[in-house]
Amino acid sequence: MENLKILAPAAPGGGWDQTARALQAAMQSAKLVNKVTVDNRGGAGGTIGLAYFVNTHKGDPNALLVGGMVMVGAIETHKSPVKLSQVTPVARLTGEYEVVVVPASSKIQSMKDLIDQFKANPGGVSWGGGSAGGTDHILAGMIAQAVGIPPAKTNYIAYAGGGEAQAAVLGGHVTAGISGYAEFASQIKSGKLRALAVSGDQRIPGIDIPTLKEQGVDVELVNWRGVSGAPGINDAQKNELVDLVAKTVKTESWQAVVKRNDWTDLFLAGDEFKTFLDAEQTRIAKVVADLGMVKK
Repeated sequence: MENLKILAPAAPGGGWDQTARALQAAMQSAKLVNKVTVDNRGGAGGTIGLAYFVNTHKGDPNALLVGGMVMVGAIETHKSPVKLSQVTPVARLTGEYEVVVVPASSKIQSMKDLIDQFKANPGGVSWGGGSAGGTDHILAGMIAQAVGIPPAKTNYIAYAGGGEAQAAVLGGHVTAGISGYAEFASQIKSGKLRALAVSGDQRIPGIDIPTLKEQGVDVELVNWRGVSGAPGINDAQKNELVDLVAKTVKTESWQAVVKRNDWTDLFLAGDEFKTFLDAEQTRIAKVVADLGMVKK
């Protein structure tokens, strides 16, 4: 391929931008694509970038859109007129598991303790995490749903960033905190935070934190990231993009970035990714609606 455009629907520096630039570097260093450009168009949980991509790249076989779990929720909360069903799923790339933590000084020793307290007094348990309607909030709603509490009763306190959420948990301003594992990792390792559970279908390799499922809470959630092609491309063009991305994720350049950022490799290509995406959209839409997050 001669030229490729990658749209990161976020400001420079975040996870989607890092993903786009890691793909750019890997594709160019391995000479898989002659020239790769990255365009940033942030706002509204990625839905502004999604709309721009759908409206300006229709039928373009040399364009990729970075997206993920956050965008799935944002499409619902912002009532986006443009949906992920309008783009062409290419591949899921990576993911990050969420972790539920309490301060080391908390009397809560296990996920069971937290759930018991939550069931006894839903509003009395406060959950601190990132932006309203984001991955952390969705996980709190899914936990509520799984243990028989209406998600709308979840007392979720949204913070602007991981640093603010971490300070709130450490300061005991919330009962429990939820974030991507990397956000809390140093405080967990230092013993300032007690990790109760991770949200994956399995434990994070090398990290001794049980999953929610292991502890009787039937929930799994991963903050995944992936890429899609433009609307209206044909099967041959889609397959060329799938093949390109499959080769990219095997490069030393890409593997090094995944390792450095503590991303989990969740590669899933083409039709399998589409099947996952369809199920994910249905599942997340229900949780977001049950949380009362959809704008009227």
